[in-house]
Amino acid sequence: MYEKVIGFIRDLYSDKLKDGKGVVPLHAPCFVGNEKKYLDECVDSTFVSSVGAFVDKFEEGIAKYTGAKRTVVCVSGTNALHLAMLLSGVRRDDEVLTQALTFVATCNALSYIGAIPVFIDVDKDTMGLSPKALRKWLSENAEIKEDKTNCRDASRDFEFMPKSGLAAYNKRTGRRIKACVPMHTFGHPVKIDEIADICREWHIELVEDAAESIGSFYKGKHTGTFGNVGAISFNGNKTITTGGGGMLLFNNEEFGAFAKHITTQAKVPHRWAFVHDHVAFNYRMPNVNAALGCAQLEHLEEFVLNKRETASRYATFFKDVPDVDFFTEPSDCRSNYWLNVLIMRDKKAQQEFLQYSNDHGVMTRPVWDLMCNLPMFKDCEIDGLAATRWLADRIVNLPSSVRL
Repeated sequence: MYEKVIGFIRDLYSDKLKDGKGVVPLHAPCFVGNEKKYLDECVDSTFVSSVGAFVDKFEEGIAKYTGAKRTVVCVSGTNALHLAMLLSGVRRDDEVLTQALTFVATCNALSYIGAIPVFIDVDKDTMGLSPKALRKWLSENAEIKEDKTNCRDASRDFEFMPKSGLAAYNKRTGRRIKACVPMHTFGHPVKIDEIADICREWHIELVEDAAESIGSFYKGKHTGTFGNVGAISFNGNKTITTGGGGMLLFNNEEFGAFAKHITTQAKVPHRWAFVHDHVAFNYRMPNVNAALGCAQLEHLEEFVLNKRETASRYATFFKDVPDVDFFTEPSDCRSNYWLNVLIMRDKKAQQEFLQYSNDHGVMTRPVWDLMCNLPMFKDCEIDGLAATRWLADRIVNLPSSVRL
């Protein structure tokens, strides 16, 4: 069976091979447009750092595509997540509800603040945070009471949105539960409207980790735009890339303007004076990276349609392959299929296929090691994670690049 699968994938991605030889990559960037032209323009302008026309153009282009009211570029998706949580009021010793089935950046970003992850189970049909599991954990473990958090130094208080005066608290630890961070796994949207409703009910801030889901929509609305703030990644392996980079999506223009201020060292605008009003960050995306992003954005919809067509071919092929299921987009979604997913029969089959495919020139990968298994997060609270562990034992990522 494996020989037939490998032959199909190598034929599907023959454009990535030379004379039929070599390794089929998992996800390679695709440069078919104005990348070199815009990079030349950027260099000729001498504005290669964080000030330049391409930065503004890229932000405006992503805002238009996603429907966000304001966007702010960052050096990486991890930077974007870090800032999103700071702006949402997450502070040291707060708890943040998220999923163990995610890339480590999700948990690293909240750890920079000193916050503590609590891992909630995912749904098998989305591979992302389960609203049912979220509601169950909160009803059994949390209570709403007066928010007694008081920041005495306004220059270090990044929380922008007004507070309700109430907050969710973990009854066992006594810690405030400040935020919830669902991740749209491999570009497939979670049931984000249900999660948003739960967060509002429990006075918890929703921060969407949309790192992998540029071009994905849930019920006609782009991922990353269901809460006050979301974060996207433009790493070299994403659907479109700026080499390295990320972006914050906001539903409030004033909120976005404040975020821009904080990412640029909180410098107060002045023609020559250097005055700063917050302890802030140098998270600014250079103009040279934004130039690459502008060229990529011109082909984003073309890339997504190409990847969706590839997913359709995979789905058709694997219908006839026993003991293997190809993961298709959840209900009410238009997924970008960033990385295509096979669900194997069990862990033994998963490991056998990973071994065979990588030995025969097709790059495949398992899902990331679960966050709760990593040494820095092994003592964090979990809810059992039954579906999470089931998926981790079976997921295999297939080559998913744009095909020329």
